[in-house]
Amino acid sequence: MTSPNPTRPQIGEVREHPHAARGGFIKRPRLVSRVAEIPDAPLALLVAPAGYGKSTLLIEWEQVDERPFAWVMLDERHNDPVFLLGSIARSLNEIEPIDERVFAALTTSRPSFEKVVVPRLAEALQARDRPFVLVLDDVHAVTEADALNSLSALTERVPSGSRLALASRTRPIRLGRLRAHHQLVELDAADLLMTPSEAHQLLRASGVEVSLEAADRLVEKTEGWPAAIYLAAAVALRDEDDVSVAIEQFAGDDRLVADYLREEFLAGLASDDLDFLTRSSVLDRLSGPLCDSVLEREGSGEKLRDLSHSNLLLTPLDRKDEQFRYHALLQQMLEGELNRLGEQPPQELHARAAHWYTENGDVDRAVDHAIRSGRADQAGDLIWANTGPYVAAGREATVRGWVDSFPEEQVRSTPTLALAMATSEISHGNGGGVEHWTAHALNSLDGQEAPRRLELEVAATLLRVTAAPSPGIRSMGEEMRGVNAVVPDESPWKSVCCMVEGVAHQLSGEPDAARRLLEEGARRGAVAAPAVGALCLAQLALLALDQDDAARADELASRALKQADRFGLEEEASAAVIFATSALVLRRRGRVKDAVRHVKVSTRMVETFRDLAAWYEAEARITLARALLQLDDATHARAHLMDAGVYMRRVEDAPVLTRWLEDALERTDQVAASAPWPLTAAELRILHLLPTHLSFREIADRLSVSTSTAKSHARAIYRKLDVSSRAEAVETAQAAGLIHEQVPPA
Repeated sequence: MTSPNPTRPQIGEVREHPHAARGGFIKRPRLVSRVAEIPDAPLALLVAPAGYGKSTLLIEWEQVDERPFAWVMLDERHNDPVFLLGSIARSLNEIEPIDERVFAALTTSRPSFEKVVVPRLAEALQARDRPFVLVLDDVHAVTEADALNSLSALTERVPSGSRLALASRTRPIRLGRLRAHHQLVELDAADLLMTPSEAHQLLRASGVEVSLEAADRLVEKTEGWPAAIYLAAAVALRDEDDVSVAIEQFAGDDRLVADYLREEFLAGLASDDLDFLTRSSVLDRLSGPLCDSVLEREGSGEKLRDLSHSNLLLTPLDRKDEQFRYHALLQQMLEGELNRLGEQPPQELHARAAHWYTENGDVDRAVDHAIRSGRADQAGDLIWANTGPYVAAGREATVRGWVDSFPEEQVRSTPTLALAMATSEISHGNGGGVEHWTAHALNSLDGQEAPRRLELEVAATLLRVTAAPSPGIRSMGEEMRGVNAVVPDESPWKSVCCMVEGVAHQLSGEPDAARRLLEEGARRGAVAAPAVGALCLAQLALLALDQDDAARADELASRALKQADRFGLEEEASAAVIFATSALVLRRRGRVKDAVRHVKVSTRMVETFRDLAAWYEAEARITLARALLQLDDATHARAHLMDAGVYMRRVEDAPVLTRWLEDALERTDQVAASAPWPLTAAELRILHLLPTHLSFREIADRLSVSTSTAKSHARAIYRKLDVSSRAEAVETAQAAGLIHEQVPPA
C-alpha cells in the first residue's frame, strides 16, 4: 500500500544567500529601482544566462527593502516537489513561523500538491503578520512538470504587500495572466547588461585604470556580459601596459572565456591551488571538512577562504565563509581539466564524497555522488537503505529519479535497485510492477553473502505479499507471519507487516489475533508510516462494526480520518478504505452530508485502482457499497458489489469478505425492492444480468437455477415494468435507477 518512514527525512533545506561583501561588487541602483517598481506586483522575474548578476541584484535589493527576505537557492533536488515546497516553507519559517500542518502534509506518501500542500501553504502565507519577499534563485534547475506546476500555483497565491522573486536562466513558468494584469516586474538579459559607466567602475575597483571610452569598447566586445567584464578586469587587463590593446584582443563568448581561464587564470596558480581546484570540481558545494575528506588532505577550509577572497568565481554561500560553490563556468572548465589530465579518476572522488555525505546525513547528495561514482552495487545499497523512508514521506519522485539514472538492464541485475523500483510501484498502486521487479531482485541475488541475501529475500517477499494481486488470505497471513518474525523491531517495515498479517486474521474470521496485530501496526505507524497507521485504524473500525461495538467503531474511524487529514491522504488511492469506513460510520450517526462527501472521496480513489492486491480492491468496494446502502443508493452500491465480486474470485479463504459481500447484496435487493415496482430478490438478481450478453441458459447457470425458472422470472419482470422485451426492460430499469448504466462483467 504505502511505505514506512522511521525517521522523517529532510523535506527541504534553508541556505543563506551568497553575500556580496567582496571586492568588485558594483552597486547598480538603476536596476534596484526597476525591481522595486509596481509596488503591488506580487512577482518579480529575472531571466538571463549565467553571469548576468541576477543574484547580486537581488542581494542589493534586499539591502534597501524594509521587508524581510527569505532565500532558497534551487538545484536539481528541487525537481522533487516535496523538497521544493519543503525548502520554501522552511525558509519562510526562518523569518516567521509557518503552520505545522504544511509540513505534516509534505511528509505523507504521495502528497497532493494541488489540492492539499499548496493551498495549506497559501493559507499560511495569507496569515503572516508582515509582508515579505521570497527569493527563489537558480529556478532553471527545476525542470520537472510536477515541481513547476507547484511553483506556478504558488505564484498565484502571493499575499498582498509581499513579493515572490524568481531568478532563472530560462523562463520557468507561464506568466501571461500576471503580465496582462500588470502584476509582474520582469527583467531579462538586455536589462541586466552592464553599462559603460558600470563597467568603468568595475574595472577601476579591480585596479585597472581605463578611460570611459575603453570601458565602452569592452562592453561592446563582451556585449555587456558582467561575468566576462569581470574576467577581463580581474585577469586579462590588470597587468597590461596598454589596456586599450588588451581590450581589443579580449573575446567574451563562452568558449573563449573558458580558454582564457584555462590558459591564464589556472596557469598562474600555485600547483597546490590548481590541484585543489581541479579535484574539488566534482563537488557542487564545498566546505573545509568535505574537501579534506574527498581530497585526502588538511586545511581545505582555509584554502577555500583564501581562494574566495582572491576571486569572485568561488562564491561564499553563508556569512561565516564555511560553505562555497564555484561559478558554473569555472566548475565545468575545471571538470574538463580533471578528465583531460586523468591523474585521478573522478569516480574515486565521487565515491569518497558519497561516503562523506552519508556519514553527515545528507542523503540526497550522497546518492548523487554514489551514482556518479559508477559503482551500481554501492549506489544501490544507499538508495535501498533510504527508499522506505523517502517514499513514506512523499519523496517517491526522488527515489524514482535515482533509479532512472541507471540503465534498465543494470536495475534488473542489481537487487537493491530492483527492490527500490518495486517499492516505487507500490506507491503508484501497481501490483503487476511490484511482481515484475521483485522477481528481478530475487533472480539477481547470486553472489550475495548469506546475511545480506536473507535480508533482501525478506524484503522482496514483504513487497510481493503486500501487493500480490491474488493471494489466498490464509497463505498471505502465514507468509507474512514468517516475514514479521525475522523483521527487526526497529525496521521501518514492521508496521506494514503488522497490518497485512492483521488483515489476514481479520478476513479469515480470527478477530482477537487481528486486533492485536492491527493495534500494534497503528501504534508503530503513527510515527513511522502515518498512512499505514491510518489504514490499521480503519480496519479496527470495521472489526468493531462486525462486533456491534458502534462507539468503538466511531472512535477508531474518527482517529483514522484525522490522521488521513493531517497527512493529506485525500489523493492517495490506498486510503480508499479509510474514507469509505468513515462514510459508513458517519451515516450511522446521522451525519449524512459528511458521509456523502467521504463517499465521493473514496469513489474517486477506487476509480484509480490499478492492479492492487485483490483482497484490498474487494474490501474497498464492499465497504464503499455498504456506505452507499446506508444512503439508500442501491444502484451505485450494486455496481461496486458486482466489481467486488470479480475480485473475490481471485481471493481464497476470506469468509468475512464473503459474508460482507453477501449481506450487502441482500441489502441491495431489499432497498431496490422498496421501489415502485415490487420485484422480488430473485427477480432483481435476474434483472441485473439482463444488460449482459449472457443467454437465459447462461444466466440460469450463473444463478444455479433452471433455465425455465430464469425465463419465468424474466417474464414477471417484463409484466411488472410494463415492457415486452429484454431490451425495454433494461432501458426502463436503468431509467428508474434499478440497475446501473455500466454493464456488469460477464
